[in-house]
Amino acid sequence: MNESLLYLLVDVACIGFPFLASFFPQNAFYKDWKFVFPAILSVAVFFLIWDYLFTEAGIWGFNPVYLTGMYLINLPIEEVLFFICVPYACIFTYFAIKFHIKKDPFAKINHIITIILAIALLVIGLATFGRWYTSVTFIVTGIYLLVVFFRKWDVSYLYFSYLAIIPLFLLSNGVLTGSFTEAPIVWYNDEFNLGRRIFTIPVEDLFYGFLLVMLNIQLYRRFKLKYSLRP
Repeated sequence: MNESLLYLLVDVACIGFPFLASFFPQNAFYKDWKFVFPAILSVAVFFLIWDYLFTEAGIWGFNPVYLTGMYLINLPIEEVLFFICVPYACIFTYFAIKFHIKKDPFAKINHIITIILAIALLVIGLATFGRWYTSVTFIVTGIYLLVVFFRKWDVSYLYFSYLAIIPLFLLSNGVLTGSFTEAPIVWYNDEFNLGRRIFTIPVEDLFYGFLLVMLNIQLYRRFKLKYSLRP
């Protein structure tokens, strides 16, 4: 296999089955594309700006051995596609779970989870200020969860969906961070994180991914609700 295609193949692997399954007649996810893609693109803008700044600062970077060589400013095209392929798969997972599981297993404790997570993340983020991957990720996610809690936004199925996504997240991010290759596709400067890893994956990635998933699903739901309320 051509090593320069590896990151691109990770993107394709993430979206492949969800894309094909979108056309299952009994659960036609493609009919929601008019809500899905505006959500994905809106969130992608935020994360790509974040990605650009952290790449410029040397907080993380990319191994050219595993890249096709096409870039958008300082970001490999594969990294740009990551913020389309992975959110698509995550929104599809949420959609499928909600279709097949009629009651959220966490329905009674969703808001308790939200406030506990918010406080814990803010405390850790402030305590690690200067370790920019840790502090920015935890503080931004903590603030977002506080907004969710105090505005009483509906988080039904969100935590359950993220738990369902984690195994595939660990697999894809394991590939990106070097679990299966001689060197990582995406490298991290440990001066800017806690230095704690799950296999080869910085622990911060779990919360960075969590924020990515939450924002995409929340926006998808809001666009869909807004459309359904149109006269």
